[in-house]
Amino acid sequence: MTLALASILPQVTQAAGLDVAAVAKGLLYFGTATDNPELTDTAYVAGLKNTDDFGQITPGNSQRNTFAFTKGDMIADLAASNGQQLTCHTLVWHSQLPNWGIGSWTNETLLAAMKNQITNVVTHYKGQCYAWDVVNEALNEDGSYRDSVFYQHIGPAYIPIAFATAAAADPDTKLYYNDYSLVYAGAKATAVQNIVKLVQSYGARIDGVGLQDHLIVGNAPSQSAQASNLAAFTALGVEVAITELDIRLTLPATDALLAQQSTDYRNTVAACV
Repeated sequence: MTLALASILPQVTQAAGLDVAAVAKGLLYFGTATDNPELTDTAYVAGLKNTDDFGQITPGNSQRNTFAFTKGDMIADLAASNGQQLTCHTLVWHSQLPNWGIGSWTNETLLAAMKNQITNVVTHYKGQCYAWDVVNEALNEDGSYRDSVFYQHIGPAYIPIAFATAAAADPDTKLYYNDYSLVYAGAKATAVQNIVKLVQSYGARIDGVGLQDHLIVGNAPSQSAQASNLAAFTALGVEVAITELDIRLTLPATDALLAQQSTDYRNTVAACV
C-alpha cells in the first residue's frame, strides 16, 4: 500500500506515511480498524498509533449493539489520545443482534427498541465520532432488501427512521450507510443510491456511503471504473469512504501476483483521489 500511494503522489516522498500521502491529495484521512484483543500486542499498537500512516480508527466490534461501553471506550480513548479521527460502527445490523433484536416483535415495539438502542449508544459517544455507520448491510447481493428482523416488522422505512434517530442524538456527527459489493456499478450499487434517495425523501439526513471492498487480485475494477462508480454516489450529495479494503491472492505468492496486487491497490486508492 505504501508503494501504491507513493506512485500516485509524486510530490510526496516514498517515506511519507499513508495518511500523510492521502491528506496531501486532499482526502480526509487514511485509516484502519482495530479490536480490543489486539490492543495487548505492543508492536501492533505502536503501528496503530503511527499517525503518519493512520489518521483514523474504526472499532471493529466493540460498539455493536450494546450498552456495555467499556471496550468501545478503550478504542475511542486511544484514538482521542493520538489525535486520530474515530469512525463509529455500527448501529443497525442484521448480524450479531443483541438480545433485544431476537424474539417476537410488532412494528411498534421493534421501532421503540431500535430507537432506544440508537439514542443510547449515539448519545454516549456524542462529540467523539467523525461518523457513524448507522445502517449496515441492509441489502442482498442482487440489491433486494435483506429479510432482516427490521425489514420484516418495519419495512424499508426502518432505514430513514434509523438515520433520523441518530441525527437527533448527535446533530454534529456524519451519518453513513455501509455495505459490501458496491465497488462495481450494478444492481446493488444502484439500490444503495436508492437508499440515499429514500432517506433524503423522508427529510432525514444521510451524509455518506461506506464501501466494503473485498476484492481478488486481478479481478478488481480499473481505476476509471471505480472513480466513475464513486462519482455516482457523490452526485447525490453524500461523501464516500472505502471502509474496508482487502485484495486477496491465491498462495503461493509469485512476483506476478504481487505486482498485480500492487496495481489493484493503487487503482482502488487512486480512484478516491
